[in-house]
Amino acid sequence: MIKSITEEWIITNALGGYASNTVIGENTRRYHGLLVAAMEPPTNKKVILSKIEERVFLDGVYHDLSINEYPGATFPNGFQYLDNFEVVPFPLWTYKTAGWKLEKSIFMVQNSNTSLINYSNKGHKSIILELHPLYAFTDFHSTFHENSATNFYSEISSNTMKTFPKNGSMPIFTRWTEGEYIEERAWFKDIQLPLEKYRGLDDAADYYRIGYIRYELKPNESITLLFSVDDTVVNKDINSLLTTEKERVINSNTSFTNTFYKDLLRSGNQFIVNRKSTNSASIIAGYHWFSDWGRDTMISMRGLTIATNNKSVSKSILTTFFKYINQGMIPNRFPDNNEDEIEYNTIDASLWLFIAVYDYYNKFQDLDFIEENLNVLKEILDWHIHGTRYDIHVTPEGFLYGGQDGVMLTWMDAIVNGKIITPRIGCPVEINALWYNALKIFTEFNTILEIDSDQKYAHIISSFECNFEEFFLNSDGTLNDVIIPNGPTDASFRSNQIYCLSLPFSLLNQEQQIHIFEVIKSKLYTPFGLRTLEMENPEFKGIYQGNQWERDHAYHQGTVWPYIISEYYEVFFKLYGDSDENKRKVIEELIPLKKHFYSEQGLHCISEVFDGQNPQEGKGTIQQAWSISALIKLYTDYKLYEIEK
Repeated sequence: MIKSITEEWIITNALGGYASNTVIGENTRRYHGLLVAAMEPPTNKKVILSKIEERVFLDGVYHDLSINEYPGATFPNGFQYLDNFEVVPFPLWTYKTAGWKLEKSIFMVQNSNTSLINYSNKGHKSIILELHPLYAFTDFHSTFHENSATNFYSEISSNTMKTFPKNGSMPIFTRWTEGEYIEERAWFKDIQLPLEKYRGLDDAADYYRIGYIRYELKPNESITLLFSVDDTVVNKDINSLLTTEKERVINSNTSFTNTFYKDLLRSGNQFIVNRKSTNSASIIAGYHWFSDWGRDTMISMRGLTIATNNKSVSKSILTTFFKYINQGMIPNRFPDNNEDEIEYNTIDASLWLFIAVYDYYNKFQDLDFIEENLNVLKEILDWHIHGTRYDIHVTPEGFLYGGQDGVMLTWMDAIVNGKIITPRIGCPVEINALWYNALKIFTEFNTILEIDSDQKYAHIISSFECNFEEFFLNSDGTLNDVIIPNGPTDASFRSNQIYCLSLPFSLLNQEQQIHIFEVIKSKLYTPFGLRTLEMENPEFKGIYQGNQWERDHAYHQGTVWPYIISEYYEVFFKLYGDSDENKRKVIEELIPLKKHFYSEQGLHCISEVFDGQNPQEGKGTIQQAWSISALIKLYTDYKLYEIEK
C-alpha cells in the first residue's frame, strides 16, 4: 500500500472541474479535492470539498478509513483497511476487515460542478457509518488556512445543508440520502501536503468540518452524498443523478474491443470542456493546474477530437479560437480569472491552427467550413507577413522571425523571475516548419476552392524553399535549432527538428529525412518520448525536480516530453512503411508508456514530462492532454488497436 500514496486518480465534469486524490485518500497536493469547481468554465477553479473523513463502527469498535499527514505523525492510518481500488469505469474503493466490507464510489455530474459519493455495505452485518466532510474555499492554486473571514455559515433542513463560506459568497450545497446530520464544527489544521514541499511551495493546509452524517447502514444498503455549487441540481433526485452518471461511464466507448485504446479514449474525453465565454468547446491542457492553452489545444485536438471522428466538437473548438484572433494571433492562454486579459504571447499557436484545420478538412471534407474561414486564415498570414506583436515578421529569405527580451513565444516557454530559460529569439526551426506548412495549406485551400490567391504567398514559399537548406541544414546533416539570417546560429540538437519531417509538407528529401530521424533516434529517443536536448550538450539537465527555479531550468533542457512521440512514429511510418511488422514494433516500443498509463502516477493518465537522464516516473502534471492525444492519434491513424493483442 505504500506505493498508493504516489498513485492518483482523477475524474472530470466537462467544465474544467474535477475530483482527484491519491488512491489511499491522503491529500498530497493543494489541487486535491473531491469537488474542485470551475466557477467560470473552464477557469476560476476553487477547491470546495477537500475530502471526507470516514469512520465505521461495528461491535463497539471504530475503524477510521482516512489518512492525513501532520507534522511528525500520520493519523489515522485507514489505508490498512483498503483491500482494492479500481479506476474504471469509475473510481471504486473496497475497504474491509473481519466482520465488515464497505464499497465507496465517486462520480461527477457532467456539465455541473457537482460530485456524488456513494457508500454501499457489502458485508453481512449492519454498520454505523460516520461521514465527516472537510471543506475548503480557496483558489486551487492556493492552500486553504483558517481565517476570520471564512465562517461557513450554514442553514440545515431535512437532508440538505446550504453553506456560505464567507459573507456574500456563493453557496455550497450538501445533501445526503440517508442519516442524521450532527453539527460539530472544527478546524483540521496543519495537514501536510508532501508534493507541495517537493515543489518548493507552501506545503500545509487547514480544512473545516461543519458537522457529520451518521447512519446505520444495513447489508446491501447504500447512502449517497451530493456536494455542489450548482443550484440547478440541488432539488434533483440524488439516486437518479447517480444512476445516470453510472450508466454514462459504463457505456462509454463500448464499440471497441482493444482495452488500451478504449481506456485512452475514455481518458481523452476528460480534457474536452465547454468554455462559458464562447459557449463552445475547448481543451484543458493538463490536470491539475493548466487551463485551455491555444498551442496545446491545436496540437491535442488532432488526436482527441479529429482523429476520433468527433466533427462537432472539433468544429466547435476551432470556432472558439477563431473568435479570439487578434492581430493575426490566437490566444496562448486564457487566464484562470476572467477579469485578467487574454495572453497572446505565442508565435506557434496560430500556425498550429492551420495544421488542425488541415487535419479537420482531410478527415471530414467540410469545404464549407474552410470557405467560411478562409479570410480569417488569410488575415493570420498577412499579419505575420507585415508584422505583429513581439517583432514577429517575415524575413527577406521567407523565414518567420520572432522574439523580444523577456517574452517567451515558442513552446519552450519556461520563465523564472523574468528570465527566459530558452529564449530562442530569431527563426526557430519548428516555427519555420509550421510557417511553411501554413503557407502551403492556405494555397492548397485556395486551389481547391478555385480562388486565385495573391502571388505574395507563392513568392514567400519560393524564397523559403530556396534558402532553407543554406540556413538550417548544418554540416552534420541535421538541423539548426534557431537561426538569424546574417546573425548567430544556435545549432543545439533538439527535438524541435522532428517537425520538419512529420508535418504534411517537408522540404527535405528522403535521404536527408532518414539521416535526421536516425540521429534523433540515437540521441533523443526514449520509450517515454523525446528528449528536448541531447545529453552531450553542456546545458543538458537530466533530472526534473526541486523548486520552480530548478524545475524550469530543466523543463526544456533535456527533459523528456511524451507528446512528441507521435511525431517520431509518424516519421518512422512515413520513411519505413506502415506494415503490420512495423506496427507491432511500435506497439512493443510503447509498452513502457502503456505501463505508466496503467500503474504509475496518475492512473489511466500520461504525465506531462519525464526525466531526461533516466526516464522512469512521470513528472509535471499527472494528466496531460497532448500526451494522451499522441497515443490516441497513433492508435487511430494506424489502427494499432487492430494489431495489438
